[in-house]
Amino acid sequence: MRRKLFVGNWKMNGSLVANGVLLKGVRAGAQEARGELAVCVPACYLAQCSQILSMSGIALGAQDVSSHTVGAYTGEVSARMLQDFGCRYVIIGHSERREYHGETDEEVAQKAQRALAAGLTPIICVGETLAEREASLTWDVINRQIKALLSLLEPAEVEGLVVAYEPVWAVGTGKNATPEIAQEVHVAIRALLAQKSAEAGKRVRILYGGSMRPENALDLLQMPDIDGGLIGGASLKADDFLAIAKAVL
Repeated sequence: MRRKLFVGNWKMNGSLVANGVLLKGVRAGAQEARGELAVCVPACYLAQCSQILSMSGIALGAQDVSSHTVGAYTGEVSARMLQDFGCRYVIIGHSERREYHGETDEEVAQKAQRALAAGLTPIICVGETLAEREASLTWDVINRQIKALLSLLEPAEVEGLVVAYEPVWAVGTGKNATPEIAQEVHVAIRALLAQKSAEAGKRVRILYGGSMRPENALDLLQMPDIDGGLIGGASLKADDFLAIAKAVL
């Protein structure tokens, strides 16, 4: 049985004061969560959040990592640096990174390698845009993104991943992926993982990253292959984040 995982992606939000208030609220209700909790915060706040979350059972994560190990790469943050702050998770290949920063499938795979080598768990984001969905390219996109990753990783490494399905067309657009649509894609992702490693097909947690909210969480989480959520805006409010993490039968 895969344990549910709820990951808050703060994106480029937060302040020293606001972070303290938010994490205090999350810590206060964490014991009632029906799964594992994690927050992925801006790199400049990793030290603060690591201290606040100490001994809380809430995992810390980053929002990106360099594809390089060390060297003259101004502005980059390495996997070993994230490890120094006590990070357990790192988001890789988020749709915003792919779109705004031009990250390729190959670069995403290289970043996953760096993270795994440092003992971090990569949360690999995959998903199609509205134009791709309307052109019936969902399966082509998912296949391309997953297979680029699998081509670079060993079977045992694949077993150490978390995958997040981001239907980009449903993020902040007012459109919604039904639980059935999400489940169908999650099944397809799991089948691709199983081609590389049967164990990975069983063990890897596949999160839904298409605007999970307290209002839709229960319906989504009832699907057998939705193992939690990569949560954006709702993770910036402790009550909303915790409500999602409790929405498990």
